[in-house]
Amino acid sequence: MEHLPHLPASAWLTEAADAAAKEQGAGNLLRVVLIVMVLGSVLMAWLLLRGYKRDE
Repeated sequence: MEHLPHLPASAWLTEAADAAAKEQGAGNLLRVVLIVMVLGSVLMAWLLLRGYKRDE
């Protein structure tokens, strides 16, 4: 990927993401999304269950 200084930052970022996706495929993005979803679900469950704890 060559550096084109006349492109705005958003266009350069889009071009860089497109080049990375062509090299590596969608596997890395899918892996990151799944990890974030699982960690978010665990955190949400912990917060909700923590709210139902009763001190007796």
